[in-house]
Amino acid sequence: MDARFLGIAELTETPPVAVVVDVMRAFTVAAWAFGQGAEKVVLAESLAGALELKAGRPDWVALKDGPPAPGFDAVNSPAMLRSVDLGGRTVVQKTTAGTVGALAVKDASLVLCASFVVAEATARLLRTGGRGGVTFVVTGEDGRAEEDLACAQYIAGRAGRAETDAAGFLRRARGSRAAAELMEGVRAGAHPDDVALCLELDRFPFAMVAALEDSLMVLRPCAVPAPAAGATGAVT
Repeated sequence: MDARFLGIAELTETPPVAVVVDVMRAFTVAAWAFGQGAEKVVLAESLAGALELKAGRPDWVALKDGPPAPGFDAVNSPAMLRSVDLGGRTVVQKTTAGTVGALAVKDASLVLCASFVVAEATARLLRTGGRGGVTFVVTGEDGRAEEDLACAQYIAGRAGRAETDAAGFLRRARGSRAAAELMEGVRAGAHPDDVALCLELDRFPFAMVAALEDSLMVLRPCAVPAPAAGATGAVT
């Protein structure tokens, strides 16, 4: 598979296929939202935009990076979200990097949002249809976030060949600056379990596909069947 790894600012044109990676924590949180029963996640362009989307929709759940804030129901923490019943509800998400990256490639033919918790399903979806060129958008730290790059490279490896050992990639993510800041309490709105949950490989069996719906960028889970026994599914 022909894979490119770019930061958001390095996107000079819309790629045909984009995988937007935010491990700590936007797209781990989005996966947990679906795991808790959410129907969809609307990716907001701004904090004000998130509150505007929620206005008049009391059943929608708005979440953001950082500490709790008026009008928002939750923060961008998988550990804090794991006990929330989101059955059938819509989540509005605004984060510093992940949602920005997804909106930057909103016109791509296929946009996947990914983290370690949905890595295998994402790789399987990339293997279907013989997709040859994929741009991985490394959202954190202007494209240099080690946890996002490690996850992107792992997914690319899994999409291109059957055998890719996750241990080294997870080790890189665990040693990243983002992981250290979360564990040390530098980032507001964090829980001590966030890093462990962000590094839980393949927790969920679905990929996450983002697409424009009535001018909104909407993220939905996508079930990806496991390959038949003995099939490699390699992309060429």
